[in-house]
Amino acid sequence: MKKMIRDEHMPVGMLKKIDDFLPPPEALAVSEETVKVTIALSKESVAFFKRYAQQYHTKYQRMIRKLIDRYAQQYS
Repeated sequence: MKKMIRDEHMPVGMLKKIDDFLPPPEALAVSEETVKVTIALSKESVAFFKRYAQQYHTKYQRMIRKLIDRYAQQYS
């Protein structure tokens, strides 16, 4: 009789296959039309976004743009 190896990271019980819900790569490579603007922000705000951008390996300008986009979408 084989000894069963128990791995806490492996799923337990009956498994169910789910449909692929991720978008294809070409859907992720969509460029958005942007407009360049000049804006003066507080040092604290920029430091906040730079800190989180570094933590999540992204650009702080992108985070600010997404925040403004979501705000505009919420109130449109």
